[in-house]
Amino acid sequence: MPQRPPAFLLLEDGRRFDGACFGASGVALGEVVFNTSMTGYQEILTDPSYAGQLVTMTYPLIGNYGVNDEDVESDRVHVSGFVVRELSETHSSWRATGSLDAYLRDAGVVGITEVDTRALTRHIRAHGAMRGAIAPADADPDEVARSIRTHPRMEGLDLACSVSVGRSYTLEAVGRERFHVVAYDLGVKAHSPRLMAERGCRVTVVPATTPVDELRALEPDGLFVSNGPGDPAAVQAAQDGILELSSAGTPVFGICLGQQLIARAFGASTYKLPFGHHGGNHPVRNLDRDTVEITAQNHGFAVRADEDGALPGAPDLRVTHVNLYDGTVEGIEHRTRPVFAVQYHPEAAPGPHDSLYLFDRFVAEMERVKGA
Repeated sequence: MPQRPPAFLLLEDGRRFDGACFGASGVALGEVVFNTSMTGYQEILTDPSYAGQLVTMTYPLIGNYGVNDEDVESDRVHVSGFVVRELSETHSSWRATGSLDAYLRDAGVVGITEVDTRALTRHIRAHGAMRGAIAPADADPDEVARSIRTHPRMEGLDLACSVSVGRSYTLEAVGRERFHVVAYDLGVKAHSPRLMAERGCRVTVVPATTPVDELRALEPDGLFVSNGPGDPAAVQAAQDGILELSSAGTPVFGICLGQQLIARAFGASTYKLPFGHHGGNHPVRNLDRDTVEITAQNHGFAVRADEDGALPGAPDLRVTHVNLYDGTVEGIEHRTRPVFAVQYHPEAAPGPHDSLYLFDRFVAEMERVKGA
C-alpha cells in the first residue's frame, strides 16, 4: 500500500478528524454532509446537487470498482471534497477505466481517507451539517479555522445558476417522438432527460435563467424542473416559468430543488434541515397509493408543512408523499393544475427504481392534455 501524506478534516465547531490525503492536494472548503449509499460514488461525485459540499460516505470501503466513462451524471466532479473510511488501493470491474484516486486528482478535487466516518456521521447527526475543511497535516489549524469561518454558509446561497448549463441543448427522443419537454437545468443529472427520451420525449435542456418568453417560444408539451444545489429561497430562476406555463395547462414535473421551487412559486416556504437527506435507502410513504417507496435522496432543504400536513401560504397545493424518517414533505401536487413534484430522486442514479413510475405519470399528463 502506498504511504499517503497525512491530512485532517476540521469542522467549524473545532472537531478534528485525522486521516491521509488522496486525490488532489491542497485545502478544500465546504459544508460537510454524509451519504448512506453503499455504491454509486461516481454518480454522487458528479451530481451537481453536491456543489459546495464535502461529502462523507458512511459505507466504509470506497473505490473498489474504480470509475468509468458511463456512470457520470454531469460533465465534471461537483463535490468540493470527498471523505472516506478506507480507499480501496485496487479496483476490479470490467467497466473500469481508472482508479478513484486518479479520477479525483485529475479533477482537482481533494479527498481524505482513514477517517473515522462513523464518529463523523454521528457528530453531524447530533450537531447538524456544518462548514469544514480538508487540509494537509502541515497546514496551520488556526488559519484553516479562519478560512472555514469566512466560507459562505449554505443558507442564502444560490448555487443552481452556477452549475446550470451555459446554453441550451437537445436530447432527441428514442424512437418515435411523442412530446417535447423543456427541462430547466438547475443542476440536472444526466439520467433524468435520458429517462424522458426513452419514453418518446424530445428534451430541450435550458439554462436556469431562461426567461418565460423563450420558454413559450419553444412550445413545450411539458416542463421539467430539475434537482440542484443551494438554498431554494435564493433561487429566483424558474418560478415565473412554473406559474405561467402551468396556468396555460402545460404539465409541470419537479424533483428535489424543483419541488422546492414549485412550492415557493405557489406561496409555500422552505427551511434548512439539520443534516439533510443524502443516500439511497430513504423510505417514503405515497399517501395516495398507501405504499412505501425506497428512494434516493440528496437535499438539505425541505418544504414547510404544518402539523395537519397543509402547506402554509399555498392552499392550492396538497402533500402526496411524506418521509417516514422524520415526516418531512416528499411530494406535492396542485389541486387544479397539472403540476406535481417529489423531493427525492426518481431517476435513481444511483438508487432503487421504486419511483420510476413518476416519469410515466409525467408522460401520461402530457398525453391527457395534448389529447384533450
